[in-house]
Amino acid sequence: MNRKNAQAMKSRDFHFQIKAVQPDGFFSGYGSVFGVVDSYREIVAPGAFAASLADRAAKGRKLPILWQHRSDQPLGAYDVAREDEHGLYLEGRLLVAEVTQAREAHALMKAGVLSGLSIGYYVQSDQYDEKERLRTLTKVSLEETSIVTFPANDEARVDSVKSRIARGDNLSLPEFEGFLREAGFSKSQAAAIAGRGYKHLLDRSESGPDQAADILSALKAFTPPLLKL
Repeated sequence: MNRKNAQAMKSRDFHFQIKAVQPDGFFSGYGSVFGVVDSYREIVAPGAFAASLADRAAKGRKLPILWQHRSDQPLGAYDVAREDEHGLYLEGRLLVAEVTQAREAHALMKAGVLSGLSIGYYVQSDQYDEKERLRTLTKVSLEETSIVTFPANDEARVDSVKSRIARGDNLSLPEFEGFLREAGFSKSQAAAIAGRGYKHLLDRSESGPDQAADILSALKAFTPPLLKL
């Protein structure tokens, strides 16, 4: 089985640093900035996108611009997608003359209403610093980019859960089961793990040490075989 196909693609929201928006649909800016620790204690390292971008270029495949991560609603494509010393630099063009949603997105971008870009990607390599509790993404496969209403994004559920784990918050049993499903476990596997293990820890945490929070904290460094992160 192709490892990438076995994974659920992740997404990450950025406040898109738009440098230009032109009447013909052209826009440019940075979709990701290197070396910045985000709220989930993660950093994108320089070079993380290089191999993926080179492979896409060699195959003549442009990076698509999607609307809110909907694969059935492409808005255009990026003519330029490259790394520089600052981050992931993009020059794209919305098909404003041909696609209704692209015209709407273009108008909202010009008005400053849309200020979000969300990249869809698979993590291929990362490093975790136990002492600093910091994860560095060193190699990712960039699959698509979406114009989103920042920060509203249904695909960012995993990151939302991760932020709660980072704070040491307990998740409810359904939330933990959902986390496992997002991580790549099957429905039956997630139910078994949550029901037989995590539920026991939650029950014990009501009258004893909060082991559930410790387990969630440890999950920040855990990488299941079929999980990108």
